Parts: sequence; structure tokens; C-alpha cells
Amino acid sequence: MRGSKHDQRIRRHDRLRRRVTGTAERPRLQVRRTLHHLYAFIVDDAKGHTIAAASTLETALASGLSSRTNLEAARKLGAAIGEKAKSAGITSVVFDRAGMKFHGRVKAIADAAREAGLEF
Repeated sequence: MRGSKHDQRIRRHDRLRRRVTGTAERPRLQVRRTLHHLYAFIVDDAKGHTIAAASTLETALASGLSSRTNLEAARKLGAAIGEKAKSAGITSVVFDRAGMKFHGRVKAIADAAREAGLEF
């Protein structure tokens, strides 16, 4: 039996996380999307802590957006996480799509982070 869509995403994410691990030199950029918000975290898995985070919950990021979950919000979030990473001294990351397909909003976040100067 296949399970629900959520169960399938969790299985894909577990499979992906076996290969993708963040280190101090190259932390993991995790992207998460929900029905109401978008999130991006830069995580050092070796130490087990979050280095930088951005989401559409932040009023500064969400101001001027018609929706907090559309492509425009994703591009703005990618640029914001890229800037926060640069200010933390991070230039290279490993991308973790959290079991979601690499298209649409997830791809928009990745492209905007690349334009902001992150390498992955």
C-alpha cells in the first residue's frame, strides 16, 4: 500500500537525508512549504544547530506580498536566506528539498538563493 501523500513525502525525505548532510564547511539548506507559509533553514548537522533561517512569517519579508505562498514570495524568501547566509559567512550549501519535487516554489527559492550568492 502506498500511503498518503504526506507519508510518501516523508519516505522520500528520509531517503534523501541518507545522502544529504550539512557540515560546518558546507551546511544544509532545507526548504519547507506548507499551505500558508514558506520556510528556509541553513543547518549544521554536525553540531546540530540552525545557522540562519527565514520564512514568510517574518513581517519584513511578507510586507508587500499578495500571498505568502506564491512564486513571488518564494523568490523573496530565497533572496533573504541568501543574504542571511552571506552575513553568517556561508558561501556554499547542500540543498535539501525535503522530499518535494524540484520545481515551482522550491525551484524559485533555490534560484533566488543562487542569485544572492549561495553555491550549490
